[in-house]
Amino acid sequence: MVLCFRVLFFSMEIISCNPVSHRCILKFQGTAVQRSLSSHETELDIFRGRSLISFVNKPELQICRYFSADQFVSRKCKGRSSIVVNAIKGFEHADPNVLTESYRSYVLDGDESARNTSGKSIPKVVIPGLPDEAKDEYVASVTSCSWEWKPKLNVHYEKAGSENVDSPPVLFLPGFGVGSFHYQKQLKDLGRDFRAWAPDFLGQGLSLPCEDPTLCRKISDKSESVLYNLLWGFGDESQPWAKELVYSIDLWRDQVRYFIEEVIGEPVYIVGNSLGGYVALYFAACHPELVKGVTLLNATPFWGFLPNPVKSPRLSRIFPWAGTFPIPPAVRKLTEVVWQKISDPESIAEILRQVYADHSTNVDEVFSQILEVTKHPAAAASLASIMFAPQGQLTFKEALSRCRVNNIPVCLVYGKEDPWVKPIWGLQVKHQFPEAPYYEISPAGHCPHDEVPEVVNFLLRGWIRNVESQGSVELPLLDCPESFQYDFSKDLEFTRDGSRKSVRVNFYGSRSSFWNRMRSFFKPLVKDQGIDSTKAPTLFK
Repeated sequence: MVLCFRVLFFSMEIISCNPVSHRCILKFQGTAVQRSLSSHETELDIFRGRSLISFVNKPELQICRYFSADQFVSRKCKGRSSIVVNAIKGFEHADPNVLTESYRSYVLDGDESARNTSGKSIPKVVIPGLPDEAKDEYVASVTSCSWEWKPKLNVHYEKAGSENVDSPPVLFLPGFGVGSFHYQKQLKDLGRDFRAWAPDFLGQGLSLPCEDPTLCRKISDKSESVLYNLLWGFGDESQPWAKELVYSIDLWRDQVRYFIEEVIGEPVYIVGNSLGGYVALYFAACHPELVKGVTLLNATPFWGFLPNPVKSPRLSRIFPWAGTFPIPPAVRKLTEVVWQKISDPESIAEILRQVYADHSTNVDEVFSQILEVTKHPAAAASLASIMFAPQGQLTFKEALSRCRVNNIPVCLVYGKEDPWVKPIWGLQVKHQFPEAPYYEISPAGHCPHDEVPEVVNFLLRGWIRNVESQGSVELPLLDCPESFQYDFSKDLEFTRDGSRKSVRVNFYGSRSSFWNRMRSFFKPLVKDQGIDSTKAPTLFK
């Protein structure tokens, strides 16, 4: 009865309550604290020792925080906020209809396993899993298409959701070495709500040329003839249609532009992973009128080794070859050696083991698709062209600055356990673009959209709806507008293949210090090395 009285006093609806085992689910609707209450501390600390939360109202601070009642650390909350208070421990029999984002209800677990290193309880949010065709759940149909951009340059792409005529268009850009097949889980799921496209970059996936970009005038010996037939691009001179062909980031930027103009026909939301993230940002900086927003999924913050001929014309002339066809004789041997190594099935499998944090993720389809691409006769020369292509005219940092100046909405979704684009790169992006919501997922690696698609799709849906509504729909996982200013963590649970899975999502707000985040990034490193954090340098304290 005491628990019920206190909860109702703060305008909270009890969905389920078990006072004996101290289990409770709360659904919050409306005002959190009555205006007649003092602006000083209003404490709910009578439940010490029962895994409850002490709650303090200080409207002038405009901040919500939740802590253990045993530690008696206050959480301040603005009076009109929609909030969640942890008052349960191991709730087991909740109505699944309540546990959805659409109801804005959360199951909170007071167990020690749901606490972070600072002792704060981590709220749990149940989100939908991927649609299951075997259970007759609606899955968007995916169609494979081909678009001729230029003579001999056909772009393969896949699309879904064409029937959603009034829905926002979303364009997915793949990372290096993969293609549209890497976004199957987004097309089948998000294609139910949006119109979605996923093209292969020229020189990758199924957008490789249908004929040799070079001609062979003379062959000195039989081995050279065999090599020429197996590997395109190793001839003596380029075909007329391939004279200016270089698989560079500038080419992909132009490819995206014409794809949007000629195939989609209107401004789009762009989602890019790894290399695709760089291209998405680069394109948005150059053509803001065609972009409604950009989501970066572990975007690589750099691309290319050679100077750009437009940006640095004198410096670029120092380098004799910049990715054009044919491949120069001096580069051919190097290309053969490198290609034999990276196209080996075991090498591909090892790379996938590196970039996926959860090794239980089924990557058989991704593996087979990558392996199939390596068998194309143009694949080796295309790799050489990509590796020797010049840098873009804008650096990643410059492109990000332009997007901010042009008020292009940007959302950051990063896998924390990425061995390549480590969290420090995402933190730097957030530091440069504080208005961008930043969701860090753990465990997740370099390709969170394929490893934890349930979470990425949930965040993408919510973010697009937030932008489309001009902010009237709250960002995903935020309980109130003020939450955007501060860091918090939530555990997201979903069902996959009949079993429950859980990942943690850290949200980085706009007010928190970049150096505070860096400190939290280094703390686990200190712990792993067995260093006493109380004796560590100031940066780690």
